[in-house]
Amino acid sequence: MRKTVILVLGFACVVLFYFTFMSADKVFRSDWQFPRTSAENQAKYRLVLITQELETPFWDKVGYGAIEEARNNGARIEVWGSYNKNQEDFLKKIEIAIDSKVDGIIVQGLDTDDFKNLTKIKAAFYGIPIITVANDVPMAESLRRTYVGSDQFRAGQLIARQLIADMGKSGTVILLGDSRAEYYQKQRLNGIDDVLKQYPDVRTEYAETLDTREQVISTTQNLMNRLPNVDAFIAVNANLAGAMIQEIGRRSRVEPYDIYSFDDSPDTLNLLKQGKLDGMIEQSPETMGEISVSLMIKWLSGQTVPLDTDGYLTDIRMLKGDEAR
Repeated sequence: MRKTVILVLGFACVVLFYFTFMSADKVFRSDWQFPRTSAENQAKYRLVLITQELETPFWDKVGYGAIEEARNNGARIEVWGSYNKNQEDFLKKIEIAIDSKVDGIIVQGLDTDDFKNLTKIKAAFYGIPIITVANDVPMAESLRRTYVGSDQFRAGQLIARQLIADMGKSGTVILLGDSRAEYYQKQRLNGIDDVLKQYPDVRTEYAETLDTREQVISTTQNLMNRLPNVDAFIAVNANLAGAMIQEIGRRSRVEPYDIYSFDDSPDTLNLLKQGKLDGMIEQSPETMGEISVSLMIKWLSGQTVPLDTDGYLTDIRMLKGDEAR
């Protein structure tokens, strides 16, 4: 009986050893590999682009350029933001990005204390670099690493020069901006003034308005009542152009006036094609997205440190109505 038990146990050990050996042999002779770790599957850097104006033609192009550049460099970028310049939601998105400890934030600049506190204090505390795109804020007030976008001062100069070419060296010009008077608008106004101050017979009237359609219409109406001999209009904030032109057209024909704006509104290109705008500043939003991501990756990888705090300027040009049609 004892010999039988020993034989059975011995046979069982041989069988067990055989199957163990065969399994091990299959593992080491096959092409089987250990599964990749999640870290290996992750992108090199995790970035986020945040705007106040999601799903508009201008910002769609910025986002497209950013996504393509991130893909080409092994980084991952998400496009976040708010609609219709909802500042509360926009600022909340920035706070979420900081709390998520993303590697870098590319953001439409907003010239408010809340924005500056988030970038200068909270993002800096976590060591998250900020690059402003399209709309800048002063570096000293925000601690942004750099700015990528148009030279807004020069954009103002281009519009003013075109105005003089079309209107002549005398006349009355209404400049309309929104009541937030953000940094990019101030730069545009400074550029316009830099040119028009050379023409003493050109009178300018600057007015601010809330950016609701009703308020823009009301402000335009009041200005035209006060200045019945106005010759030209410049919508310094492009989002005001549509409602401003609507009120001009309600009171008289649009054609006699020289009217200008910028391309960072969903409406301005159509207004230009329809002949309701005489010219607009055309910017390079896709290039802005590409360069901002490229610079962020160079900063994170230590290739370009420090970045140029004066910013990296993208191309602009004056686009006339006959070129857009």
